[in-house]
Amino acid sequence: MNNLLKIVAIAPALFMGLCSGAAAQDFDVFTPISKYIRVGDAEKLSAWFADNLEVTVISKVNDSSRNQARQIMKSFFSAYSPSAFDITHQADKCNMKYAVGILNAGGERFVVTIFVNNRSNEAFQIQQLKIERVE
Repeated sequence: MNNLLKIVAIAPALFMGLCSGAAAQDFDVFTPISKYIRVGDAEKLSAWFADNLEVTVISKVNDSSRNQARQIMKSFFSAYSPSAFDITHQADKCNMKYAVGILNAGGERFVVTIFVNNRSNEAFQIQQLKIERVE
């Protein structure tokens, strides 16, 4: 009976862990990602890229490998040197999260949307990164 009580007591925690992972709950994946966008570090940002991802920069959509996406972001940061980036909204459901932020770069403002996924309770990876001018 004592073992049954233990199982009943920990079952909700185990169930929650199946959906989001204990480590994922305590860690805000957007903190390092935001930092690398803010400073324009395509190399460190690319460490968060999935092996294949969608990168949209100023309406040009690219289904890219991690290396291709790194080059796209390197070119963007070279053309538009970031001066500030702030997350304005974020949400999550189970193993998926997204964030929307405002990037000031090269004297212009951009809306940045980032979708990350945590497959099989591994590390979160960027599946989609979208940068659009604020008109």
